Amino acid sequence: ARVPARADIDADFPLRGFVACDDCGGPLTSCWSTSKTGKKHPYYMCFAKGCPSCRKSIRRDAIEGEFAELLAGLTPAPKLLAVAEHMLRSCWDGRLAQAKEAAALARREVAKLQKQIDQLLDRIVAADSDAVVNAYEKRLARLEREKLILAEKAETSAGPRRPFDEMFELATDFLSNPCKLWETGRIDLRRTVLSLAFARRIRYCRKEGFRTPQTSLPFRVLGGIQQGDCDVAERQGFEPWVPSQAQRFSRPPHSTTLPPLHNSHQHLHLPPATASAGRTD
Repeated sequence: ARVPARADIDADFPLRGFVACDDCGGPLTSCWSTSKTGKKHPYYMCFAKGCPSCRKSIRRDAIEGEFAELLAGLTPAPKLLAVAEHMLRSCWDGRLAQAKEAAALARREVAKLQKQIDQLLDRIVAADSDAVVNAYEKRLARLEREKLILAEKAETSAGPRRPFDEMFELATDFLSNPCKLWETGRIDLRRTVLSLAFARRIRYCRKEGFRTPQTSLPFRVLGGIQQGDCDVAERQGFEPWVPSQAQRFSRPPHSTTLPPLHNSHQHLHLPPATASAGRTD
């Protein structure tokens, strides 16, 4: 979004409006203070009423020096940046292959529609009924529209307008060394660094310095890979792992072999009525 330029933001105080007070959360403002000797000194301060840090000045050299160190800490390792660029190039090649395949499919569909259009033209020439001719003409107009849409899709999805190196050259340079633009001293480039490197305002405490900033997505991903933040389950599982010990049985295992049958009546436990010949009544 485009916003009107502020007249109170100049090269003397590039962090004005971006760094927030840690006590109240409001943006810090800036001013020049004149000493008894007539020399001017630059300061950042908070003017929010009721804030514990209200009108307590912070030297510009101190806060901007700490910010330069914070920005330098965002610089990823060269090897990590090379790996990220290789991954991005692989994704770029994959998307480019998909775009070429989609364009080829659209061209084949255009050829099929053109064949149908030619067949309809032959039928219109051979038709004698006006109703049939009108129906053919409506279908012909619909096929022509579909053909134009597919032709435009085949042209737009053929590939990027610029190569990979040209598209991502400036982005790669910025990610490899964000301090380079900051050290130029130009207010427009410095404000660009602030908007590209951080997702929101940075809080600053007068006693402890900058709080942990919320960086933008590219720096957050590179920082997570560099620190090895990978949430992977352990081999033992999620629960605390306790090694199981071997169990010893005090009794031998029970045998499943049946004993021999010496007395069928004794082992079968037949009732007397079953063992007898029968009842006379």
